[in-house]
Order: sequence, then C-alpha cells, then structure tokens
Amino acid sequence: MRTYLVVIDESRESEVALRFAARRAVKTGGGIEILAFIATPEFVQWGGVMATMEEEARQRAQALVAGAAGTLLEESGLKPSIVVRKGDGPKIVREMIEANKDIAALVLGAAPEGVPGPLVAHFAGPDAGKLPVPVMIIPGDLDREAIDRLS
Repeated sequence: MRTYLVVIDESRESEVALRFAARRAVKTGGGIEILAFIATPEFVQWGGVMATMEEEARQRAQALVAGAAGTLLEESGLKPSIVVRKGDGPKIVREMIEANKDIAALVLGAAPEGVPGPLVAHFAGPDAGKLPVPVMIIPGDLDREAIDRLS
C-alpha cells in the first residue's frame, strides 16, 4: 500500500502537510504514517531531573500524535500508523524509509516565514537527491480549500 510519511510537530505547517498527505492517501487508496520526535533536553547535571524532562517530552509528543491521528480519522476515515522517536530527525526519517518499502513519499510542511524548518532545509539541500522516495514540501500557509484543490 502506498504510504505517505508525515513528520508532525506543534506547528501550523505540519497540520497543513498532514491534511495534504491525507487527501492524497484517500485519492490514491494509500495510508499515512505519522512521525513525531521527542525533543532531547539539554544536558542536566541531575539524572532524575533529566529523566523527568525526557518523560514530559515523550508525553507531549504522544499527545500531539494522538490528536493528529484523531483529526485524521475523523476527517478522512484513515487510521494512521504512529511512530514517536527520539534522536536525529534526518537519520530517523531515512531509517524509516529504508525499513518500510511501502513509503511512497515524505511529506513536510514548510514554515511560511523565516527558515522553512530543519527537515525541509535538510532534505531540500545537499541531500535532496539521496532519498529513494520523493519529498513533498507543502507551503505552510495554505488554507483548507487550497490544500483540497492541490491534493
């Protein structure tokens, strides 16, 4: 099954990318895999404090993904696969694409102002031609009608 890998965070542009990917998946009979990253806290001298910070970050990421999955199911009827990982974003994305041959495209939302986002900058830069799947970069300021028309 054709699967669209969407990386989400708390930004508006990731919501836009998820909607775009969901619309494409519905039209092509595909699926969605949602990936969220756990922020790695800066080094804290006391291990207990650092463990608490990591657990809070994990809970935030899981809540974010659960909310996105619920919205996706409600709006499109698609039940996504969900992955929450800690580590280097580009490396994790590559590992996921290599491990799942059903992934047909990486879908990223680009911030409408300033830096487009670290993953967009990475995969649209020198490494753009090294992935075995297309990278779809969705403008983060698209409204629902534009997303529906373009997808």
